Amino acid sequence: MPRMLAGLESLVRCESPSADLDAVAASADVVAEVGTSLLGVRPERIVIEGRAHLRWRLGDGPPRVLLLGHHDTVWPIGSLDRHPFSVVDGVLRGPGCFDMKAGLIMAFHALAALPDPSGVTLLVTGDEEMGSPTSRGLVEEEASRCAAALVLEASADGGALKTGRKGVSLYEVGVRGRAAHAGLEPERGVNATVELAHQVLAVSALPDPARGTSVTPTVLVSGTTTNTVAEAGRFAVDVRVADAAEQSRVDRAMRTLRPVLPGARLDIGGGPNRPPMEPAASAELFARAVAVAARLGLPEPVGTAVGGASDGNLTAGVGTPTLDGLGAVGGGAHADDEHVLVAELPGRSALLAALTDDLLTVPALRAGRPARLLGEGRA
Repeated sequence: MPRMLAGLESLVRCESPSADLDAVAASADVVAEVGTSLLGVRPERIVIEGRAHLRWRLGDGPPRVLLLGHHDTVWPIGSLDRHPFSVVDGVLRGPGCFDMKAGLIMAFHALAALPDPSGVTLLVTGDEEMGSPTSRGLVEEEASRCAAALVLEASADGGALKTGRKGVSLYEVGVRGRAAHAGLEPERGVNATVELAHQVLAVSALPDPARGTSVTPTVLVSGTTTNTVAEAGRFAVDVRVADAAEQSRVDRAMRTLRPVLPGARLDIGGGPNRPPMEPAASAELFARAVAVAARLGLPEPVGTAVGGASDGNLTAGVGTPTLDGLGAVGGGAHADDEHVLVAELPGRSALLAALTDDLLTVPALRAGRPARLLGEGRA
């Protein structure tokens, strides 16, 4: 435990907001140092468009199990001044501790405990909080080479594993109208603000709550001055879906939006960002986690589906069985009360180590080919 806490303190004290390339690079240095001290081998540093990612491929055999995490956070430089690293009464605090630097420390200690980690790939990316713009291809490539993906994102409430995640689509609806003086001759204008209002209402009619689909207009900008008919404007749309069919339905509906006002023009940008991680993608791995926990005498894991997305959506999207939320127990991700429950770290790390080791015994994984996992291995 002292070594886990010391390593986590090093990671948290190195602030790593996603948009700051220098900060992410410095964080990669610290993550590499901490990981190397435990794993005995340095990672490959992969820099894409100036952004630093780290990859450990352990052993000489083919890749079989992918452990996946990220070292970037949503917290800007200076957050440590307001939220310093601390451990008080068993609660660890600090920016990014829960989401998800504790998960990285758990991965290092879990892999260091394995008798033979050959076949494990540990990938730590530096832009997940931005939607993985540079690491997406890397994540998908590594996942497609492996038969199982274990994601070290923080747990859901109460320590639940994440067995489903909604897919995400992001759009921007742009409107082009025609400017005119709002007092002298408003009739000569084509009001982009009014057209935006029509489109916001059209988009707001697309959700299907019964299927878990939300379609939410968010940021809206229009016009220039109070006495000018707005010539242009735009608004953003956040879409969350539980299944691929709904993602396709909403995408078709967004593409078929048409202007209401004569003379107005629309420009629809964006589209699906991450596919849903449907429960079927995690069912077998979750069952193995339950069996492993029973063997270790740990509490039986609980699974839940969540609305937020992660790189687990990407691994599941390429067809790799994926179990998410294997990281720290705590709460307050992205919020002032972000925290980790220290007492949960050993048990969670033991579960991760045993589950990884169990998967490495599956004959299909040893042969480097995907297969059903249940009924094989130690579990």
